[in-house]
Amino acid sequence: MIGPRPVFSSVIKGNAYGHGIETFVPMAEACGVRHFSVFSAPEAVRTFNSRTEDSRVLIMGYVADEELEWAVSEDVSFYVFELGRLGAAVTAAKRVGKPARIHLELETGMHRTGLEGIDLERAVEIVTDNRAHLHTEGVCTHLAGAESIGNHVRIRGQLEKFAELCRQLGDVGVNPDLRHVASSAALLTYPDTTMDMVRCGIAQYGFWPSTETRMHYLLREGDGGAARRDPLKRVLTWKSCIMGLKDVEPGHFVGYGTSYQATRKHRIAAVPTGYFTGFPRDLSNKGHMLVRGRRAAVVGRVNMSMTLIDVTHIPEAQRGDEVVVVGKQGRSSISVASFSDMADVMTYEALVRLPSEIPRKVLR
Repeated sequence: MIGPRPVFSSVIKGNAYGHGIETFVPMAEACGVRHFSVFSAPEAVRTFNSRTEDSRVLIMGYVADEELEWAVSEDVSFYVFELGRLGAAVTAAKRVGKPARIHLELETGMHRTGLEGIDLERAVEIVTDNRAHLHTEGVCTHLAGAESIGNHVRIRGQLEKFAELCRQLGDVGVNPDLRHVASSAALLTYPDTTMDMVRCGIAQYGFWPSTETRMHYLLREGDGGAARRDPLKRVLTWKSCIMGLKDVEPGHFVGYGTSYQATRKHRIAAVPTGYFTGFPRDLSNKGHMLVRGRRAAVVGRVNMSMTLIDVTHIPEAQRGDEVVVVGKQGRSSISVASFSDMADVMTYEALVRLPSEIPRKVLR
């Protein structure tokens, strides 16, 4: 979609959206990715240490002043969205003896972070006066919800303001190589936002930013006038196992409290996956897992480190059987969206809740 010229920046904040930075970075590089965007300096360090190629790293969020010297010395780029950071970047560059690679973030209507007004004018002066210490690599902004048509007017206003600010910067001699605004949602919904770089997050893991984004893309006519096919394929499969089985007689309550009472004889399986390991407690008595290709309902309350599922209808189920929490097993499938909707959490939130302690295995 973006073509060969723009930079594809793989956004791996939030532990690569729960997939694991150390696991995901080499996989992405094997697919040709050479640019990664993170939120913080610690994430940048992890990314830097996980590289197998000479990939670039961009910090889009927090960098403590004392971390800037490391970023400058390793050619790690970072956003500048207020004057304090810009001044600290100059100081760090002078100490290290090489220019800091910065991206000027502009305020266009998100009202979160970004330079505007007199601060932007002052930032331009600092950049102009310190060309030996600052390499202005990019200029960017963040769109306020490109995944929803309800934000269309606001998004269009932001794009117009960004274009005008870029023209003004060019008039005073600030012409960065990279102009970028596009997230996954913007890339899929507003193709004109591609510009010089795209910051692709959730879509690269095979998830749609929202149902609206998915329908907008699929209902646009493709080649030949036909509706498009869904091009995204989930990268992640989440598996656990049966750690024990128990028969429960009718009338007895299952698990903590009295939220589930057996109305018939039940065969209950214990799975070592709970809300500590990212399975939402809101799925108590609502969620499902897959055992031997069949759905098994969650019964009782989801525990910190364990969930009970009903395998009465799967008599062959036994200790050690694979349990699929997200993914396919046989002809059945469970998506993150299917349980995040029931738990009233965003797909993003469900993914990043997956703790780093869960082993990640790469299957090729």
